Amino acid sequence: MPVCTACPIAPSAAERVRLKKMAYGHKTEHRLRVRARVVLHAARGRSNARIARETGLHLDTVRRWRGRFAQAGLSGLKDRQRCGRPASFTPLQAAEVEALACWLPAESGVPLSRWSCSEPAREAARRGIAPFMSASTVRRWLAQDALKPWQHRSWIFITDPGFRLKAARVLDL
Repeated sequence: MPVCTACPIAPSAAERVRLKKMAYGHKTEHRLRVRARVVLHAARGRSNARIARETGLHLDTVRRWRGRFAQAGLSGLKDRQRCGRPASFTPLQAAEVEALACWLPAESGVPLSRWSCSEPAREAARRGIAPFMSASTVRRWLAQDALKPWQHRSWIFITDPGFRLKAARVLDL
């Protein structure tokens, strides 16, 4: 079986500096750190088998990242676009639902003191933001921005201008 020759790697000085930051940076993702180390080992003229032994990676993995860097440079070390199901909702729709959840339900004409996740989904469908939206989708969007409208206590923030007159009869007892 013929042996494949390794792609020669010769990073520029700027690429080498960037690779070292990636390989030894504390805030770099682990996968990028490993890929940068593979390329730095390859730049020193080491064989794929030796790099695989020293890093504990599979030979095919070393071959892949070395080849990708040889073809595309630093941009070759990034993850490629993966196929998958296209997004059902646009970012604008998600932002509109999040904004809706930040308003008090009474301001939207909904007779509730707080939003749960199913009510903004229904309200979004009623307003025409999206034809159908599940409560779990709304929950996921709100969790991404750490919004919890079900914990908002709307009775603390009184917006009724005639509240004093209405409450005085009860509170004066």
